[in-house]
Amino acid sequence: MAAVSIRDLDDDVKERLRIRAARHGRSMEAEIRAILADAVSEPRPSQGLFTTLLERFASIGGTDLDLPPRATRPRAADLTT
Repeated sequence: MAAVSIRDLDDDVKERLRIRAARHGRSMEAEIRAILADAVSEPRPSQGLFTTLLERFASIGGTDLDLPPRATRPRAADLTT
């Protein structure tokens, strides 16, 4: 494993890192590793909004709607206006 040293780190940045690490329940070193790993990771391909919403709310369960039959026939939009 490689080791990296960071010189001249602003005290304010160090303090915010310490607080962020504590919030996540890990050491500052582990927090910095997580931040760096996230920063250089490849973006995951987007599955689209609909799929994302389905996955997000899957634990709640779905809703099956009974759609009534159409009362009128569908018609084309009038674009002459």
